[in-house]
Amino acid sequence: ISRHPNLKQVMSMLNDAFKTNQALSGLIFHTDRGWQYQHKAYQHELAIRGIEQSMSRKGCSPDDGLMEGFFGILKRKMLYGQENKYDSLDELEQAIRKYINDYNTERTKDKLKELAPIEYRSKSLTA
Repeated sequence: ISRHPNLKQVMSMLNDAFKTNQALSGLIFHTDRGWQYQHKAYQHELAIRGIEQSMSRKGCSPDDGLMEGFFGILKRKMLYGQENKYDSLDELEQAIRKYINDYNTERTKDKLKELAPIEYRSKSLTA
């Protein structure tokens, strides 16, 4: 989570992902057209890790349907009509971190064979 889009944030996310799972080499990584994803340093890091970058078409949010859906749900559950619920940005950030953790580790889905996303990913990587 960052309060401003920045290169350090996306570089850290990439490094953290590889610390957690070295089996990411060879994947196709889809992003929007944010400047940080177009940055030569970021694209270089993807290339040396064997990751092919896929980028949405300009002005075409359906290309990012899964993430747009996730952020839409997050905003409906945590922000819209609840702007006064949080006393500070730190409180909001803490609530978002909890929501993301619960979304990935607690919430099961029919499409994921009644598993939480993190369980499903773990099983698919070991299969």
